[in-house]
Amino acid sequence: MDYLHNTLEGLKATSPAQAEFYAAAEKILASLRPLLESDARYLEHAIIERLVEPERQLMFRVCWTDDNGKIQVNKGYRVQFNSALGPYKGGLRFHPSVNASIIKFLGFEQIFKNALTGLALGGAKGGANFDPRGRSDGEIMRFCQAFMTQLVDHLGPTVDVPAGDIGVGAREIGYLYGQYKRLTRRHEGVITGKGLDWGGSLGRKEATGYGAAYFAQHMLAARGEELRGKTCLVSGAGNVAIYTIEKLHQLDALPVTCSDSGGCLHDPDGIDLEALKRLKEVERVSLEGYLKDHPRARFIALDDYPADGHAVWRIPGQVAFPCATQGEVTLADAEAMLANGLECLCEGANLPTLPLAVDRLLEARIAYAPGKAANAGGVSTSQLEMAQNASMQIWPLEKVDAHLQAIMANIHRCCASTAEEFGEPHNLVLGANIAGFRRVANAMIDQGAW
Repeated sequence: MDYLHNTLEGLKATSPAQAEFYAAAEKILASLRPLLESDARYLEHAIIERLVEPERQLMFRVCWTDDNGKIQVNKGYRVQFNSALGPYKGGLRFHPSVNASIIKFLGFEQIFKNALTGLALGGAKGGANFDPRGRSDGEIMRFCQAFMTQLVDHLGPTVDVPAGDIGVGAREIGYLYGQYKRLTRRHEGVITGKGLDWGGSLGRKEATGYGAAYFAQHMLAARGEELRGKTCLVSGAGNVAIYTIEKLHQLDALPVTCSDSGGCLHDPDGIDLEALKRLKEVERVSLEGYLKDHPRARFIALDDYPADGHAVWRIPGQVAFPCATQGEVTLADAEAMLANGLECLCEGANLPTLPLAVDRLLEARIAYAPGKAANAGGVSTSQLEMAQNASMQIWPLEKVDAHLQAIMANIHRCCASTAEEFGEPHNLVLGANIAGFRRVANAMIDQGAW
């Protein structure tokens, strides 16, 4: 379709040197062809041209002082992509790799993810090229305060509500929210992922991982299979990975791997959740320490990884959960997993599977769920936190988890029914993209051009 090609070429001209954003936009827009060919309204209202341009892009300098009294300078971002369905919602990422292209591709994906939840949420993303690793608490606090000072005027509980992402955990959320309160003198639900004593929600930390496991359950059930008893491969060792592993244990599956920046851990007896939490949530040390009390486990260092992929995906397993970062599943990884009997891949991270690997998994017709559907449990529970803040209530964990289960079931049902509507019932990527786009686009048409 020349229309999509020309739109993308125009985007490259007006937003140069943003390869990650172009790739995300091209992949999503290509999957919308069947809808655009069947409903002329979206072309008539220039929805694509409007959707690929953020409503607002913020770039700002963040100056802060390190422990040696030296002034440091980082670059901060907030891309408010689309608010047709509700206030902007999306995480903040603090990592050296952050740039405008990364933030825009994550924000573009967030539009569709938030739409799939069925909740009143727009799409956004933000962050900075700041690395919290190796920094003292005081340095991180001063950076977060400087970052929030630059961003505060653009936030609000019905305007833009950030959350955490890579490099932004409970500590950073606390410092960011403290500065927001200091500057505005308001205690309101303007950031999610807050501490339980000051506006947070039970179940929020666990939600993305739990939601991914629930989604895998639904995918397998649709094929007459069960998650129970399956050997599961999980990458990462942050919140998403840890709580995916926790829920898999609860559902009587067997998670046998996890990974960190140093390498991959494989325990054929099943990952010891208590040991994993101690290493990563308390001691904050390498997974290699797990071997001390688990003689049958092995640690594969980065230097011993296959040249064409990730060691996690070369271990036999039936269900895979990439929960670390984008681009961690290569075509060679996909081929290896399929050769080892892979039945289901459920993305806990954002865009962890490279495009050629996605194509191969879809060709193999296994149960494959893109992150915008499978990892939407986190943003869904963030909205539940916003609802609790607005009513000044704290819901019991059972109520939060019941809402989460219902939301994940609805997302799967929506993706599956849309995929079937367009003649590709096995293709949840198509179903997710069209379903998310259609909800946002219809709202944009109803609200007129602005």
